[in-house]
Amino acid sequence: MAHERKCYDLPGVWGLLLPYNSDRKTDAGEQPQPPPSSRKKHKHRRRSSSSRRQLSEEYGSPTSGAPPKGDTSEQTWGAEISVYKMTLQETRLCGLLLREHFGEVVEKVGTHLLRSGAQNLRTIVQETNLSVDLVKKCLCVLVQHGACLFIAGRKGPGSPTEYRACCDRILRVLSYPRYIYTAKTLYGDTGELIIEELLQRGHMTMSSTVKTVADRLTQNMEEGHSLDYSDVSSTFSKLVETHFLQRCPPGGGAGTSGSAGPAEAPATPAAPAAAVSKALPTPESFPDCYTVPQVTLVGRGKRQLVPEDGEDQRNAKRAKMNSETHGDEGIYWQVNFERFHQHFRDQAIISAVANKLDQTSSEIVRTILRMSEVTTSPTATCTKPLSANEIFRSLPASYNIPRQILDQYLTLLVDDPMEFVGKSGESGGGMFVVNLHRALANLARATLESIVQERFGSRSARIFRLLLRKRHLEQKQVEDFAMIPAKEAKDMLYSLLSHNLVQLQEIPKTPDFAPSRTFYLYTVNQLPTARMLLQNCYKTVANLIERRLFETKENKRLLEKSQRIEAILASLQASGAEPEQLSEVEEMISAPEKQQLDVLRLHVNKLDSAENQVDETIFILESYISSTSTS
Repeated sequence: MAHERKCYDLPGVWGLLLPYNSDRKTDAGEQPQPPPSSRKKHKHRRRSSSSRRQLSEEYGSPTSGAPPKGDTSEQTWGAEISVYKMTLQETRLCGLLLREHFGEVVEKVGTHLLRSGAQNLRTIVQETNLSVDLVKKCLCVLVQHGACLFIAGRKGPGSPTEYRACCDRILRVLSYPRYIYTAKTLYGDTGELIIEELLQRGHMTMSSTVKTVADRLTQNMEEGHSLDYSDVSSTFSKLVETHFLQRCPPGGGAGTSGSAGPAEAPATPAAPAAAVSKALPTPESFPDCYTVPQVTLVGRGKRQLVPEDGEDQRNAKRAKMNSETHGDEGIYWQVNFERFHQHFRDQAIISAVANKLDQTSSEIVRTILRMSEVTTSPTATCTKPLSANEIFRSLPASYNIPRQILDQYLTLLVDDPMEFVGKSGESGGGMFVVNLHRALANLARATLESIVQERFGSRSARIFRLLLRKRHLEQKQVEDFAMIPAKEAKDMLYSLLSHNLVQLQEIPKTPDFAPSRTFYLYTVNQLPTARMLLQNCYKTVANLIERRLFETKENKRLLEKSQRIEAILASLQASGAEPEQLSEVEEMISAPEKQQLDVLRLHVNKLDSAENQVDETIFILESYISSTSTS
C-alpha cells in the first residue's frame, strides 16, 4: 500500500519516474564507496576500460530510448519508417493502450507485430494462434486507425503483403484527451465532437462527419431546436484551414496520420524489390491536402429515437444509399497530429515566456507564433522571419502596446539568456524569429531539473543545474561551487551517478590510465538523460493504466450496478416520474456502497490526472529529442 499512497501523492508523479535502488544507498554512519584512486592499479585499468565503453555508449549511441541493434528488418522502409525496434516499455504501453481502446484480441495482434516486426498474414496467423478471419478484422481495425502499415513484400514482385505496426501512432492514443480539449477550447462543442468522431473512427468523409456531429448536438438541445448542417460544415472548414484536419492520401486510406503512419506504396509488377526503400507518400505531399470539397449537404440535425427491432439495419441501409449524393465520395479526412503537437509546443513556449518575463512578452511571442503557425514546418528549428512592423500590425488592438514599447520588449526578448527570440536582420525595424529548437531544449532542461528536484531534493537539483551550466567539474569544484559540505556532495553525486543522471568522465594525463595521473570529471549529457527519463515516463504511464484497470476490475460489480440505476433514473425522469419513485430507485444503493463508489472515483480521478501530467512531460521530452535529431 505504500506504493499506492506514493502513486496518489500529487503534485506531480516525478517520484515514480526513477526507481529507487536500495542496494546503492549507504547507511548514516557508512562512508560512501571510495574513488578508483584507492584501488589496485590493475583493477583500475580493468575498470577504466569498461568506463570508456560505457561513456562511448552514452555519448555515441545511448542505450536508453535509442533503437537497439539487431532489428529484424534489414531494408529501409522509406524516409518516414525508420528501421527501429521498440523498447520494452514502449511495447508494454502500446499493448495496454490497444487493450483499453480496441480489446484484447487487437492487443494480441498489435503487440505481436511490435515485437516481431513486419510479417505477412500467414505468419501472423500461425504465431498468434488466431483464426484467419479474426486476424483480418484486427488488421482492418489497426489500418483504419493508422496503427498498422501494409507494404509490398520484401522478396520481390508477387510476394505476400507484409504488415508493420506503428508504435508512434499507437502512443498518440495517450494524448486523445488533449486533442479533444484543444479542439473544444479553440472551436467550441462542434469542433470537439468533430475531432472526437475522427479519433474514434480513424477517418471519415466530410458529409458523414457533419451529419453525425449535427445529430449528436441536436440530441442535447431542447425540444424543438436543431443544428443546421451548414454550421457544422463551417467549423469543419475552419479546422481544415488551420491544418488541424487533413485529407488522407489517395490510395492509402487511413494508413497515414501525420508523419507517424505513411500510407501504402503499391508496387507495380515490374518494380523491383528495392523500390520499397523509396520515401513513402505523406499527406502534405499531395496538393489537395487542405482543400475542402464542394459538399451539397442541406438540412438540420435529427434526434435519435429509441430504435425498434431491425430499425438499426434499415437506418444503416438508408445511410449507405444516401451517402452517394453529397459530392465528396472517396475523400476521407483524418486528424493532423503534427499540427496539434505544434500547437502544444507553442503554448508551452508562451507559458514559459510568461513565467520568465511577463504577460506582455508572452502575448508578443504568441503573435509571432500565430503569424507563422501554418507556414512553419513541424521540423523547422525556427519560425519564418517577421519584421517589427508586421508584428506591430498583427498585435490585437486590445493589447494597447505602443510601437516604442514593442521595440523595447523585442530587445528584451532577444537579450534574454533563454534565447527564445532571435534577431535575423535589420530590415523593417528588425527581423525576428522564435528559436524553436533552443526553446524546446530549455523546456526539456527545466523538466529534467524538476524531476531531479522532486526525486532527490533541492540540493541535488542544485548540483544537477551546476553541472548543466559548467559542463565538466571535479568533485572538489562541485563542493565549492554548490556550497555543499564534502560528505553530502559526495553522497549526492554518487546517488545521481547510480541513476545515470550524471556521468563520470576520465581524462588521463598519461597513456597508462594511472589513477594518480587521471582527472575524474562529472558531467551531464542532456540528450541521453532525456532519452532515459522518457523511457521511465512510458513505464510510469503503463503502471498508472494497469492500476486504473485493476481498480475498475475489482469494483466491476458495483460499477455495473451504479450504471443500471443511473439508466433507470434517466428513463424515469424522461417519462415524468414522481419524486417518490426516484427516491426508491436511489435507495437501491446502500450507504457503504456509495462511500465505496466515492473512494473509487477519487482514486480513478487521481490516476487520470497523473496520466495527463506525465503525458505533458512525455510530449516535452519527445519534442526535444525529435528536434535534436532533425537539427
